[in-house]
Amino acid sequence: MSDSPLRHIPSVNELLENPLIRQLTERFSHRLVVGRVRSFLDGLRDDFQSAAAEIRIPTPTDLARKIADWIIVDQQPGLRPVINGTGTLLHTGLGRAPLSEVALQEMVQVARGYCSLEIDLRSGERSRRSAHVERQLIDLTGAEAALVVNNNAAATVLALSALAAGQEVIVSRGQLVEIGGSYRLPEVMNASGCHLREVGTTNRTCSEDYEKAITDQTRVLLRVHPSNYAVVGFTESVDIRTMARIAHDRGLVAVDDIGSGVLLASDELRAPGEPVARESIAAGADLVLFSGDKLLGGPQCGIIVGRKQYVEMLARHPLSRALRVGKLTLAALAATLRLYQKPDELSQHLPLWGLLSTKLENIKHRADRLAPQIASSRVVRSAEVVADKSPVGGGSLPNEDVPTWCVAIEPRDERCDQLAQRLRLSDPSLMTRVAQDRVRLDLRTVFPHQDMEISQLFAGLSEANVRSTDPAP
Repeated sequence: MSDSPLRHIPSVNELLENPLIRQLTERFSHRLVVGRVRSFLDGLRDDFQSAAAEIRIPTPTDLARKIADWIIVDQQPGLRPVINGTGTLLHTGLGRAPLSEVALQEMVQVARGYCSLEIDLRSGERSRRSAHVERQLIDLTGAEAALVVNNNAAATVLALSALAAGQEVIVSRGQLVEIGGSYRLPEVMNASGCHLREVGTTNRTCSEDYEKAITDQTRVLLRVHPSNYAVVGFTESVDIRTMARIAHDRGLVAVDDIGSGVLLASDELRAPGEPVARESIAAGADLVLFSGDKLLGGPQCGIIVGRKQYVEMLARHPLSRALRVGKLTLAALAATLRLYQKPDELSQHLPLWGLLSTKLENIKHRADRLAPQIASSRVVRSAEVVADKSPVGGGSLPNEDVPTWCVAIEPRDERCDQLAQRLRLSDPSLMTRVAQDRVRLDLRTVFPHQDMEISQLFAGLSEANVRSTDPAP
């Protein structure tokens, strides 16, 4: 046992005396550093005991450096800014729509101190949170009232729970959507206490299907926009105007879940086929549900607009409190909605619209300038400009990819996935995609001011191993 290599592993106290580790006890808490050192050494011992071959024990200095690097990386914020070079405009993993500067400013203002979240400053009485954005939503959609919850899935759950718990909701089979993150409409209905009644077929549903399916137990006719897929070919569906007429003739509620949250029918937004909230209200929908953080370009939230009697039913429901939004979301949403008062200026102030409307020749020009700078990096064999398509993402516009230009990067001495990992772990973090044995940097989703950061990032890369967050040696 005296010759066991485990005996040569330094003790916790010995490592704490190393200058590299001692500096960290001043930067972080002593208890945290001690815990991380002990955890690292435990992992090292486990590796030695399970290894089939002999493993060299690092010197105390090398070991201290590995532990110090691991602690520093481990203590970096998990939620931090990322340069989006994936080309996906509404990347769910990257937070979907970037917020406008005015939205950020308003969030900071209300976050610094107290704010009038649930107080009417005129009367001094308590008020509803959604009142801060209700007038704007009414003006933009033509609805009688509005309510805001934490996302569009929550809006669906609240609407079905308040309107149809214990009763039937009729939906076309072609609209029983599944959205990323295990959101399936039939399961949402079940969780809301509703009974799903499917009508029609996957590709064809007509008005007679709805009329024949209505029973004494029916409460809601629900239309769901299939925003993340498309059914094409021999198809038929019922528009919201016809569905609302059928519902009203039978004393039922017509609910339209339009998904991505288009407030304006705009050629600049390039959203063909996406339902518009105002048009749905005008067609007779009693409630319209949509997202605030997708094509609307605001913070994550679910927006409910429609007839006052139904909006108030939802607001009084117990789930409404559980699903409500906070002051930061309301501040960002209010600022975003104000931008819609000047539609012609949206692409100047709303980041999503600016990215969507960027001219293709401008992207090409930036790619042409950036490619040789990237190619000069010691870890890059080649970098060439290639044409590509950018998906909108976020469950929006599945058939409307946007033309773009990418820098296609071939690594010098590593695999593409290894270079992509380096870029993700860099500061700033750069997200790319791997396609056709190249790392692709799509400039459609990169803001122009970030080009210099990307150039400097590649210039700073070397063949040295990137710091690992894995505590194993």
